[in-house]
Amino acid sequence: MKIALDAMGGDFGPPNIVGGAVMALGEYPRIEKLFLVGDTPRIEAELIKHGCHDGRVEIVHATQVVEMSDGAVDAVRRKKDSSVSRAVDLVKKGDADAIVSAGHTGAAVAATTIKLRTLPGIDRPGIAALIPSETNLFVLIDAGANSDARAEHLLQYAIMGEVYSRHVLGYKKPVIGLMSIGDEDVKGTGMTKEVFKMLKQSQLNFRGNIEGHDLFENPVEVVVCDGFVGNVVLKTCESVSEAVFRWLKHELLQSKVRMAGAYLARNAFRAIKKKLNYEEYGGMPLLGVNGICIIAHGASTPLAIKNALRVAAESIEQQVNPHIIEEVRRYHETTAPLEPALR
Repeated sequence: MKIALDAMGGDFGPPNIVGGAVMALGEYPRIEKLFLVGDTPRIEAELIKHGCHDGRVEIVHATQVVEMSDGAVDAVRRKKDSSVSRAVDLVKKGDADAIVSAGHTGAAVAATTIKLRTLPGIDRPGIAALIPSETNLFVLIDAGANSDARAEHLLQYAIMGEVYSRHVLGYKKPVIGLMSIGDEDVKGTGMTKEVFKMLKQSQLNFRGNIEGHDLFENPVEVVVCDGFVGNVVLKTCESVSEAVFRWLKHELLQSKVRMAGAYLARNAFRAIKKKLNYEEYGGMPLLGVNGICIIAHGASTPLAIKNALRVAAESIEQQVNPHIIEEVRRYHETTAPLEPALR
């Protein structure tokens, strides 16, 4: 498999990106070729620091970088030689099987959607974030690709999330939940009510509406929502987990007795921290584009980049896109013809 890595993306640029690439090359022999896209001298300098002379690395020079202040679509149009655009071009030409970027999320979404287009039957791509609960790892889709989604888009998110949960995460029959403000089917906006009806008539394993507390108290495998709601949920979860550990550390340092108790429970604390650490999950797949795109956290460490490359490799191996195409086709053959009669 061949992967294009945006070496200029993220808050820390080439040092963390290249560091993660070197880690991945050492751990994943199944990566046949790794394109590092960006400023050649800076990338070469980082490779030298790591003593990396791996023949699987190929540097693709790009003269521009998409800044966080740039508009997503405008950046794709104006900065044609940006690292993210050049990385997507490699996938478009068939030289690479996937792209990984920790840079401007909007630019990555725009570049892949414009250049690669969407899969047959998919109107809008969705970002699939993986979030751990006490009992499972669930997919939250859409986590920020589209804030103005329509009902049919959320239906497509449900299908794509179910495919990813089943084929990559290994759940035999993933349970789908629709994010709303109450579990009754009469609750929610006009759009969520329409989505509820569509999911109810589909052959998906649809539980119904779920509320915020259900995410961790009574989790499903796939949580469906629009990109605005999904991004708020994702960032809230991230900030709460970080805050809890800060509060816990503060309280445990208040006395020697507490510190002793913390020492005895240190392995439990480490296990929970690892489970909540975004670095372990690497990146979020942008499902629905005609190619594989993994969006990593802007503050990605080398470990996070290494795992983002792992996620890309898993998506390639599990043939996620062909499965999405098949499930969309099956939906239209079995369920879609019933919809006019239901309305």
